[in-house]
Amino acid sequence: MTVHFIGAGPGDPELITVRGLRLIKSCSLCLYAGSLVPQAVVAEAPGRVVDTASMTLNQIMEEITSAHGRGEDVARVHSGDPSLYGAIAEQVRRLQAADIAYEITPGVPAYAAAAAKLGRELTVPEINQTVILTRTAMKSSTMPPGEDLEVLGRSGATLVIHLSVRNLRDIERKLIPLYGADCPVIIAYRVGWPDEAFLHGTLSDIREQARQAKITRTALIFVGRALAEQGGFRDSALYDGAHAHILRPKRSA
Repeated sequence: MTVHFIGAGPGDPELITVRGLRLIKSCSLCLYAGSLVPQAVVAEAPGRVVDTASMTLNQIMEEITSAHGRGEDVARVHSGDPSLYGAIAEQVRRLQAADIAYEITPGVPAYAAAAAKLGRELTVPEINQTVILTRTAMKSSTMPPGEDLEVLGRSGATLVIHLSVRNLRDIERKLIPLYGADCPVIIAYRVGWPDEAFLHGTLSDIREQARQAKITRTALIFVGRALAEQGGFRDSALYDGAHAHILRPKRSA
């Protein structure tokens, strides 16, 4: 018996991996976070399907241990990629303590799906080569020392801020001194869902845009100069005819 943690992707049923869908189709029990994973993703599950959105960790583990007692594999389906704010660490800890086997199947993270919808590369030559995935502290656990926006923002990297759309006032206050009031900001709301939306603004006006759009959850906040219209940058060396490498040793025009 194995518990399969499966990344469902950001919401679009077509963005789940082939492996992830195969496992969902093969497991007798499917547990999925219904507030973040659409039913269409688990529609082909052959057995019992349980929405865990209203369940506690203890209740989820009871379902898993019961399946373990029956010798049934479990598909534990999480949104995006399980390694990013997936809340799997505490589940894994309990599985290890109970000597229950588990595997993790990665999924498409929401920030990658958002970049694709925006038609953007997040690492642009000589403009931005670093992307920081982070969040801010609200009602959840506090941020570890050294991971506050005031520290991370000093890098000048593109920030992808999760779970924080209700904290835009604090984001604005901390980042304007570092990035400037005119720094581009994009809010990506419910990426991959039918009602997805993108707000384009700056650190000085994005909070008002979010307020008018009534966006209060399920959104990513992108902050950085690389989000500006991408026209004034050099080509990468990867395909430059003047740049030789092991697979293209001879220089060509």
